[in-house]
Amino acid sequence: MDSITQALLGATVQASLLGRWQGRKALLYGAVLGTLPDLDVVIDYGDAIADMTYHRGFSHSLFVLSMLAVALTWLARRIRPDPGYSGIRLFMTVWLVLVTHVLLDAFTSYGTQLFWPLTTPPVAWSSVFIIDPIYSVPLLLAVLAGAIVGLEGRSPRVPVVALVVTSLYLGFTLAGKQMAEQRVETAIASQGLQANQLFSTPTPFNSLLWRVIILQGDDYYEALVSWFDDQPPELVRIARGERLADILRESPQHTRLQWFTGGVLRYDEIDGQLLVTDLRLGMTGFHPFRFALAERSGEGWQLIPFVERLPAERGDMDRLKLIWRRVWQQQPALPLAEWAAELNRR
Repeated sequence: MDSITQALLGATVQASLLGRWQGRKALLYGAVLGTLPDLDVVIDYGDAIADMTYHRGFSHSLFVLSMLAVALTWLARRIRPDPGYSGIRLFMTVWLVLVTHVLLDAFTSYGTQLFWPLTTPPVAWSSVFIIDPIYSVPLLLAVLAGAIVGLEGRSPRVPVVALVVTSLYLGFTLAGKQMAEQRVETAIASQGLQANQLFSTPTPFNSLLWRVIILQGDDYYEALVSWFDDQPPELVRIARGERLADILRESPQHTRLQWFTGGVLRYDEIDGQLLVTDLRLGMTGFHPFRFALAERSGEGWQLIPFVERLPAERGDMDRLKLIWRRVWQQQPALPLAEWAAELNRR
């Protein structure tokens, strides 16, 4: 999730557990701790794909953060002990602030390596967009209430309620994901298609409209599914260019990218370069992670040793309005094929 939401979550967790003793300082301590795992963004891992795939690695490991919580608890009790609460309570607070950060990240589509240093694939439950106001607003209200009214000596009712509400909302997003996938699976079966892989994720800034990707060899299909749809979803066929992946069989960057994304990738040959796009993130035609991995020369295809991330557009307000309208109205359909074709123009 975005850093502001992570800070709000950390502040709310700390206020719930230590606010009555630490007062408003609990909000500050929790906000700082809540953003700590994301400090790995300052590390240069070598190239753009390494930066992408090693982010949310060691700093988001449940094992590493558990040890860090022990160390921070010991240090805090040694430097500034407080007789009002036990070391166990302090440890649980620090641990929960850190762990809820990475668990919330796992609800997004990016990929979080919860079990680093194990080489298991990143966890990406993909039920929450990276910025979701419905999740963030209750936390913001709880933090504002604590900052204005104060926390010291008070029951932590407001932050606890905020955490309960946001947790229930996460459950709702998982239900939405299941709903979308079931409707698409029914549509696939009715059309006699064979899906190699299915991936679903919410559309920008909401959890009511879902984008479902169906991989099928050299093509993929995209479908939009809303809670309010009364007709089967339309499956839009789009060229994926998987045959171009053979050019990259010796590319360590491509191997790493496949592992990180679960293979939800698209391949395009444009202006003598082989471009690879992570389809999981963003919206149809607007994907923030796109890389040139090979280029054609007189001797054929050559791998690019140092990979850079290509500039990406973020869409515009007009398209966001169309997406919001699609939440409530199934027709007219959004021009997904037209939007996807814009990737061919870089």
